[in-house]
Amino acid sequence: MPSRVLVTEAAEAWIARLVQMHGPLMFHQSGGCCDGSAPMCFQRGEFRVGGQDVLLGTICGDTPVWIGAAQFTYWRHTQITIDVVPGRGAGMSLEAPEGVRFIVRSRVFDDAEAAVLERAGEPLRGDVFAG
Repeated sequence: MPSRVLVTEAAEAWIARLVQMHGPLMFHQSGGCCDGSAPMCFQRGEFRVGGQDVLLGTICGDTPVWIGAAQFTYWRHTQITIDVVPGRGAGMSLEAPEGVRFIVRSRVFDDAEAAVLERAGEPLRGDVFAG
């Protein structure tokens, strides 16, 4: 099954560094608050997910990536890749003081991938999975 979320090597290295500094992490794909639609990185459990949050998947082994249900409606046919670039974002994401910011790159699933995901059913939501 195609993954809904991937991570670049550069972002993976920064995530490993942030895990060393802060412990287990989580991401929430922002829907426009604070820093546009940037992926926000938090210590796991610092951002409380709920029934309106959709689990896109995990990156770097066990780091969950969530997105709000309304935004997922628009992005459900899109695979996102979390990347990192120099510069500071305007949000509360853990990488901000380090002089880098996480960004999202995306591509639309092809027809075969979309069909597989459709058959798999809806992803888990925050009210079902407390990660």
